[in-house]
Amino acid sequence: MPSKKQKKIAAINDFSGFGRCSLTVSIPIISAAGIQCCPLPTAILSNHTGYNDYYFDDYTDRMKPYYKKWEKLGLHFDAIYSGFLGSERQIGIVTDFIEKFSDEETIIIIDPVMGDNGRMYDTLTGELCRSLKKLTAHADILTPNVTEACILTDTPYTSAPDESTLNEICEKLLSYGCKNVVITGIVTDNKIGNLICRTSGEKTLVTSPLIGSSRAGTGDVFASVLAADTVNGMSLEDSVRRAADFVSKAILLSDDQQLPSQDGLCFELILGDMIPPIQ
Repeated sequence: MPSKKQKKIAAINDFSGFGRCSLTVSIPIISAAGIQCCPLPTAILSNHTGYNDYYFDDYTDRMKPYYKKWEKLGLHFDAIYSGFLGSERQIGIVTDFIEKFSDEETIIIIDPVMGDNGRMYDTLTGELCRSLKKLTAHADILTPNVTEACILTDTPYTSAPDESTLNEICEKLLSYGCKNVVITGIVTDNKIGNLICRTSGEKTLVTSPLIGSSRAGTGDVFASVLAADTVNGMSLEDSVRRAADFVSKAILLSDDQQLPSQDGLCFELILGDMIPPIQ
């Protein structure tokens, strides 16, 4: 009788103690999906940077010694999911990690955390941006929002890019070497869309109603659901659709709870949606 081995995702991201983003989102969502989530911190924060004040501890110098112990254990991951990276050095560290802990079966998900609503994050420099472009070549799935897609392709930002502009952005992103791109947060006609672009040239726009308020951590929730569902064997289109539905449901719950937008998504109340049926 063949053994049933639980799947593992290495989640490379910052740890923010308050504000529902990055690892504090990925760990519960991926775990609820029946997958072991193995965090590799890039930074430790008291709360995310959307608040006026925060404690920040750069974890760059500790990342390699941390995962060297995993290397000694001979660990292998079914997926590697990379999120916030705060320096050019961390790009090299993540590239090394991918080379050491993946094989042809490992799914590489890269969420290039660079900015939102047309504004670049303070941590983004020209060198970091250029290095992130190189990192995208490793991605089986790249998940930039509209702002990040524009930054990566040197495209002037617009909150609602037309079809021609989106096609040009997709072609540029795919030319960097990634296999699939999912551009998130495309707002058109009271709808929010996520555009799937494949190296085959096929494009699929998955839309849902534009509801509720804009909230911190939405991209982290989306990417975490997408990573978990893809590793569990769901198609990319179905994974994107379910991630979008999960985010929409969490936004409505968060608004109902009257949570400040900085406090992120109240996803805890619907974690049960991620639990797969017992085989």
